[in-house]
Amino acid sequence: MNDTVDKLVIFLAKRDGIDKLVKTFQYVSKLVSWQVETTHPDLANRFKQWEVSSGLSRKAFRTGRFLTGFNGLRRNPGATPTFKFLAVLANAGEMVYFFFDHFLWLSRIGTLDAKLAKRMSFISAFGESFGYIFFIVSDLIIMKQGVEAERKLIALQEEEENSKDAKEKIRKIRGDRVMRLMAVAANVADLIIGAAEIEPNPFCNHPLSLGISGLVSAWAGWYRNWPS
Repeated sequence: MNDTVDKLVIFLAKRDGIDKLVKTFQYVSKLVSWQVETTHPDLANRFKQWEVSSGLSRKAFRTGRFLTGFNGLRRNPGATPTFKFLAVLANAGEMVYFFFDHFLWLSRIGTLDAKLAKRMSFISAFGESFGYIFFIVSDLIIMKQGVEAERKLIALQEEEENSKDAKEKIRKIRGDRVMRLMAVAANVADLIIGAAEIEPNPFCNHPLSLGISGLVSAWAGWYRNWPS
């Protein structure tokens, strides 16, 4: 029990799990469409349709997701005033992102006026980017604190040989650091995607930049959500 197939089933049963899988479809199809658009336009159009369909499907999966940030602030606002401040800003941005993403989805599928899509997309992307900046800052601070704590534990371990408690704490710190590095990578990648919507520019809006950023975000999410 609990082999790779079991873990895959558990992973896909999570909302974040299926979201990362469909996000992989979305950005792989974007890259393929870009790669073959001049040589095989018909094939490129098919992959473009897959990309658009995947993006809309992800928005449906995220219905009500804005409540996650609100609940996070209620249950675990942060251990210090600094982290509470960062948590409020980060979760507020993410809540704006997911809330207005509902209206973007409804406008794109034709339930609401299609003219609303551009405005909703801008507000959603702005909230997303704003929130991710503070999530990144928070993770970097915690990683810095972890490095400092690890150095102290290593020094303690050298003084007290075979300290199992110190070894276990070091293992946990390093494991936490890897997860936070994955979170930072995903948030930076999503920040590039958000910037492409807020302030279009040749770098962020290039299909290669968007495709790679989307896959980095998706696969970092796979790693973080994969059952241990």
